[in-house]
Order: sequence, then C-alpha cells, then structure tokens
Amino acid sequence: MLTASARRAGLCPVVVDCFGDEDTRGLAEAVETLPSAFARGFTDGTLIEALEEALAEAGIDEPSAPLVLGPGFECEPEVIDELAQRFRLAACDADVVTRCKDPAVLFPMLRELGIVHPETSLEPPASSSGWLSKRIGGSGGTHIYRFDPARKIRPNRYYQREIEGELISASAVIGRDGQAFAFTRSWLDPWSKHPFRFGGITGHVEIDEDLEARIVDACLSLIPALGLQGLVSFDFIVVGDEPHLIEVNPRPGASLDILDDEAGTLIKAHLDAFSGGEAIDRLANEWRPSPQAAAYVYADRGDLVVPDIDWPEWVSDRPAAGRTIPAHTPAVTVHAGAEDPDTAERVCRARAREIADMLYQPTEK
Repeated sequence: MLTASARRAGLCPVVVDCFGDEDTRGLAEAVETLPSAFARGFTDGTLIEALEEALAEAGIDEPSAPLVLGPGFECEPEVIDELAQRFRLAACDADVVTRCKDPAVLFPMLRELGIVHPETSLEPPASSSGWLSKRIGGSGGTHIYRFDPARKIRPNRYYQREIEGELISASAVIGRDGQAFAFTRSWLDPWSKHPFRFGGITGHVEIDEDLEARIVDACLSLIPALGLQGLVSFDFIVVGDEPHLIEVNPRPGASLDILDDEAGTLIKAHLDAFSGGEAIDRLANEWRPSPQAAAYVYADRGDLVVPDIDWPEWVSDRPAAGRTIPAHTPAVTVHAGAEDPDTAERVCRARAREIADMLYQPTEK
C-alpha cells in the first residue's frame, strides 16, 4: 500500500519488505526481500544492507531519500534508532513508538488525561473471565487471544478487559500547520485460533457528531503527549455512544489503502509533515477521497500453492504463481470503491469470497 501510494504521488519508491509481491515489484524502482523478518522481525544490520542494495540498484542518493516505515517495527524500537542514524527518517522516532506501544506508558497516560479505555493490566489477571491477552507491539489481531490461566503465560504480554462494540478508527495527518482527521470502521475475520484476526476496513464513513467530537478531543490530547507526527491512527471500540481507546498506531496503517486518493495525497502530506511542509494545507487543497473498502483474504481452505491467475485489477499484494502460502495466513488484499461506504464494503466482501474461490480452483490435469 505504501508503494502504490508513493507511485500515485509521482514518486520513485524503493522497497524492502518480507514478501516482494508481484504488484509491489511492478510499482517499485527496486525491491529487496527479507522473508525471515515476517516471523523473526527485522534486524538493523540486515535491513540496512538490504536498503543500501535497493537504493544502489535504483540509482538513488540515499541521504536524500526519506524512509517511511510500515508495520513491523513496534516491537523493535532499537532498529528504528539505527535507521535514524543512517537515513532521513520520515517516521515517528523510537521514543514515540515506545510511548505508543508500551502499555506501562500509554495506559497510565490515558488515565491521567481522562481518556476512556478498557481496564488494562500488566500482570496476568486472577480470573480468566472476560480478559484478553495481547502481545506488546502486536498488530493485525492475530496476537490477541482470550486469556486462559491454564495456558502457559507467554512473555511480552499485557491484559485487557474484553468489550464488545463497533470498531472505529480515527486516521490523522499531523503536521506543523495542524491536524486533520478521517474515520474508518473495521471488521474481523475470526478463525478458531485467532478470534480477533483483522478482516477489512471501510473508509469515508460518517459518524455521529458528538461521537466524532469526543474521539477527536481524545486524539488531540494524545498528540502532544505522545509526540506524534505524520500519518497515524487511533483505534477505538465504541460501546453505545462511548468510545474506548484501545491502540495508537504511530505509522501509516491499513487506512492508507482506503483513504488515499488517485494523486497519492496522503503520502505527500505524510512526507510534508517530516520535511517542514504544509501538510494540512495540502490536504485542504488537494485531497479528493472517495468511499472505498479493503479486505484481507486468508488461505483458510488449507495450504495454498498460488495458481497462475489473471488477477483482477482490484487485487493487491499479489503473490507469484507457485508460491506456497501456509494455511490461515494472508494471501491477498481485495479492494472496492463505490458511491457510498456501505456499498463499497458489501462489494469488497463479495470480492473476497470470489478471489478465495479463484485461489482454490481445481488444478486441470
């Protein structure tokens, strides 16, 4: 999604990621892949070497190239520190990421600021009833499970009361000239081992004015306290008319896929925020979003050998034919645009079912 947004913006993206999908390779000037990082995380030495190789292949002067970070660094702020010493970082620094992702820092801050959030504990609860276990720095929902004291206590976890409600996120661009907000709603695609697995996201949604004001007020309180900058998001569960903050993501997230426009205005504004440009002024004058939705399609019918598919244009993160995708892991992302958010989401869900059928079509003999 970062590569596509950068290309829409007229930029020449150079990419290091875990997958090297076909569409990423088609959009980027150069791509280096680190497959082991998907399970083990990035290491500074390997990542810096891969970035240098990709930049050299693209013929880009590295000190002048802004480095945008996607997900995968929340658990490793020390890697962000190393990158900041080597490159021009267009991303929140390691201290900001730590403040956002360390529950020992974030949730006391929420209490001090009077921001409503689920009851949270750093210690395993005495009772299993109604508690979730979450990995510190985790993303995507697969790290969350219902706490069971009979299971082995894993390291690097925290615990939170489970609440039920609507998943609403506030995406924000934070620049020197102010802040701008847009709202998305998400849905889950649960599997038995991962009941809180991310399903999809719908953009351009309108919410109740009072609810919007309360969400924005909470975000505005946190922005200076956390030191946030650029494109970030705040995840809430709305119970009745009460928004409960559950997470802050100090980076571009899935919302970029469905809030960006055809000119890549969001990635331009993100870069403005780190270069002293007028990010909010750019949004006011250039940003032209439309209702969109995106959803992950998982390999839920068993291990998948990707067939040779003539991919529809609404599929991204396209794996190469012949690649093996383990069962219940993400295979591709599907997209839909429409005149209104509900229609976009409905079409997107239908396309997710359609592409799953295509992926598991019988092999002709």
